[in-house]
Amino acid sequence: MRSWIVVMAAAVTLAATAFGAFAEDAKAILAPKGKLRVGVYLGSPTSRVVDPKTGESHGLSFELGKELAKRLDVPFEQVNYQRISDVLEGMKASDVDFTISNSTPARAEFVTFSQTLLTIELGYLVAANSPITAIADVQKSGLRIGVTKNSTSQGTIPKLLPNAAVVPAENYKRGIEMLEHGEIDTYATNKPTLFEMSDQMPGSRILEGRWGEEHLAVAIPKDHAGGLDTIKSFVEDVQKSGLVERLAAQAGLRGAVKAQ
Repeated sequence: MRSWIVVMAAAVTLAATAFGAFAEDAKAILAPKGKLRVGVYLGSPTSRVVDPKTGESHGLSFELGKELAKRLDVPFEQVNYQRISDVLEGMKASDVDFTISNSTPARAEFVTFSQTLLTIELGYLVAANSPITAIADVQKSGLRIGVTKNSTSQGTIPKLLPNAAVVPAENYKRGIEMLEHGEIDTYATNKPTLFEMSDQMPGSRILEGRWGEEHLAVAIPKDHAGGLDTIKSFVEDVQKSGLVERLAAQAGLRGAVKAQ
């Protein structure tokens, strides 16, 4: 019996040592600068929003980045950009270690993605005085469709609506101005962002239905791919524990279809 206890104790010690080594390896790979640099952009609950009452930041990239930094036992560093395409460029330039992004094949060529974290709807926003009342109306020829510059929407809308004029905006704030000034007829992006925009545009409407989906995933640099198993385990854990749903609700994320 005593020898069995000794063997079991040795096995537990070996497992603990192996886990510690794995954690240290993951830390070195995923946070090579000794801190986790999390890329965010303001205006979407999928990335970062600010509570107007408390001034506190929320959002999936922001808060899941903080959570991963805590688990890796490294400092969290927020790296700010205008839009997701800029965040991903920052990742390509080795200035960002972690973000949440739509996991498209085009983006997968230069960043490494986890499994799907959350799926969200894509839709259209129109101003209060718009004659557009349904998604079917957007099929009309000659409409001006606003999109975020260098976004997935900018690449997809011309294929979906070949008779429309696609008008890029630098960021969602510029998109609001364009709608309010009549420079565009509608704005196309993911619904969490559209709801944030709509909150700042009295009487504006998000059209019923959707024209597509985005599959959000954790994105890490290609040269961090050795830590992908750790990232996949992290995603699985935050989904099963309900943390993703809690953070989404806290950030006011609307337009989610399902968590994978």
